[in-house]
Amino acid sequence: MSRILTNRLIHTLVLLALLAGALMVRIHDYNWSKSLRYLAFDAYNKMDPRPQTDDVVIVDIDEISLGREDLGQWPWSRHVLARLVDNLSEMGAKAIVFDMVFAERDRTSPQEILERLPPEQQHEGLQEILKVMPDHDMVFSQAIQNSQRVVTAFIWAGDENVTRQTPVLSQPVLLTKSARSLTETVPGIPGAATNLPVLAKAAAGNGCFGVSPEIDGIIRRVPLLFSFKEQQNKAPVLYPSLAMEALRVSQGAKTLVKIRTLNPDEIGVFDSPLRMSIGKYEVPLDWNGQFFVYFSKERSGKYIPAWQVLDYQTDTARIKDKIVFIGTSAEGLKDIRSTPLDIFIPGVEVHANVVEQMISGDFLSRPKIMDGVELIIVVVIGLLIILLAPFIGAVYMAVFIVTLIAAISFVSWYSFEIYGLLLDPVYTSLCFLALFVISSLLTYIRTEAERKQVRQAFGFYISPEFMKELTKNPEKLKLGGDTRELTVMFTDIRNFTSISETMSPEDLIHLMNDFLTPMSDLVMHHRGTIDKYMGDAMMAFWNAPLDDKDHALHACHTALQMNKALIPINAALKQKAEEEGRPVVFLEAGIGINTGHASVGNMGSRQRFAYSALGDTVNLASRLEGQTKNYGVRILLGEKTRQQVQGMATLELDLIRVKGKREPERIFVLLGDEEMAKSDYFLEWEEKHKAMLEAYRARKWDDARKLAEQCQTIAREGMTVFYYVFMDRIALMKKNPPKEDWRGVFIAESK
Repeated sequence: MSRILTNRLIHTLVLLALLAGALMVRIHDYNWSKSLRYLAFDAYNKMDPRPQTDDVVIVDIDEISLGREDLGQWPWSRHVLARLVDNLSEMGAKAIVFDMVFAERDRTSPQEILERLPPEQQHEGLQEILKVMPDHDMVFSQAIQNSQRVVTAFIWAGDENVTRQTPVLSQPVLLTKSARSLTETVPGIPGAATNLPVLAKAAAGNGCFGVSPEIDGIIRRVPLLFSFKEQQNKAPVLYPSLAMEALRVSQGAKTLVKIRTLNPDEIGVFDSPLRMSIGKYEVPLDWNGQFFVYFSKERSGKYIPAWQVLDYQTDTARIKDKIVFIGTSAEGLKDIRSTPLDIFIPGVEVHANVVEQMISGDFLSRPKIMDGVELIIVVVIGLLIILLAPFIGAVYMAVFIVTLIAAISFVSWYSFEIYGLLLDPVYTSLCFLALFVISSLLTYIRTEAERKQVRQAFGFYISPEFMKELTKNPEKLKLGGDTRELTVMFTDIRNFTSISETMSPEDLIHLMNDFLTPMSDLVMHHRGTIDKYMGDAMMAFWNAPLDDKDHALHACHTALQMNKALIPINAALKQKAEEEGRPVVFLEAGIGINTGHASVGNMGSRQRFAYSALGDTVNLASRLEGQTKNYGVRILLGEKTRQQVQGMATLELDLIRVKGKREPERIFVLLGDEEMAKSDYFLEWEEKHKAMLEAYRARKWDDARKLAEQCQTIAREGMTVFYYVFMDRIALMKKNPPKEDWRGVFIAESK
């Protein structure tokens, strides 16, 4: 471990991996990285807001206007709105822009009132009077027609199944041949909530006032173009935004919006690829039709209460030659938005800012190339940090990083201030800072690792005597290992779930400690290595890290003594259960042991590894432990283990194909030590047991059953359950004989 952590090459590779990960995150551009970028752009807008202009004013349907008795609650009657249009036209407004949709007929119109009156109230005289009175929608439409400078709005409908109304297109958006694909890249409108046709057709312009806040709910960009496909087989048509139409109409109703791509000699490295001509104004545009809004500070003087216009209580100079937006700041009408400068702002303010920005030419841009520029900065500076990190001290590196972050921040601010370019300083700075922190951490870990001793890595897993042998060969503590013959043991508590349900968490932890402590002591006493603890289970192996020629024998003696170690634990469980007046559940361990070649050594990552074993030998040992409960025995051995412990009391149980293996395995039960193997009792039992297996594999079912019954009368050591299981299998085989090619192999369905 220490050799790995002190390796400068490893240090460099880790930092390179971190840099590669940072680049992948930036390429995917996750929402959280966008949020960090927007924080910087918002800060720039706050520090240097766009200079205010006098080109746009807002007629505000404010709380005072809504509270006027002569005007009434919202929605106002259309004849009131007609009067508002007439007055603004008379005052010389260049364009009158409604930031609202008039999708339904005016319910205060005489004809609407007549239709809603109950039949008993519709007197003939009243009908005649109401019929000759002018329709309010027609009055409003006539005012719009007479003005020749009114822009109405529509909004997209999110659910395509709700509406498929086609918005009125006052003037087409013209595209040059190279810009025609724009219809496929701008936001598509699934449906639209539109004005009454009589109003939309009378207007000089009609635009969409939909905006899309960013992931944090703040508006930073607005779409200037939208595509709408009226019918499935027709090509989509481009529709302008409300701000575009306001600027177009203010210059003359016949002006067309034209979009072209820049010629190579016109476009700069950081220019937006498209130019949109709206009369005499040119506006940069990207292929998504998006426009970065550069907000100015909110001004109270920009707002004119609607009631003042209706009552001629405002100075005509405030209206003359201005683009007039009609919107609302009343909170009850819910047209409140969030911008980088203000969390709560009337939505109409966004459109006003866009128009002012188009007129003043104070544009912000973030062309696609900026992503590449930021990636190049991260790669070049990141590689420089990685190259220097292993060779310079932490203090000098900290000064270098702080200088880099300051330089990036200055360049980003300068780009915004002078050129209107949005360069992200946050993510690049975080990448540099992360490289510095991880590099410093690796240096610290490397320094600490050089001081660690072998005992700290293995002291809890092998015996102290074995530890002394290992410390003489510290070169074994390296990442990786070798392949050698091991004897692997898995042990697990039977019915652990049932036991845990009867105990409190504290008692359960205490019980596990009481169980694992003596089990671990036995492993280490017999020169074994504890690989890991897995809840109520434990894995151990023999013959590594140092040689043990009797590894199989030591493992088997450990297993036998583990069963004896459970006796005092179960006695304590019985006493506690009797004191608490509940049934006692005894601990019983299932143990699987297998011998064979496996990969053993320090495995894991270069930052963290453990001494462990992997391979088919390990997997089979785990499967054998799982089969102990199916055969009703405590200790199962693989065939190779049994071959190395010929002098111990073992019996062959079965020829099975365990889950995950193709070839069948002979499995053996370990019943006792060498002394038991020599006893007359065991020799008689072994003889009858072998005869039972021979009869079973020869398909002599009756003989096999008879011999199983005889074995059951002789058997001790917890083998009674096995013979019941075998007799049931014999009965099943007799009833449903196996195929001709059956060789006595049993398929184990469970692990």
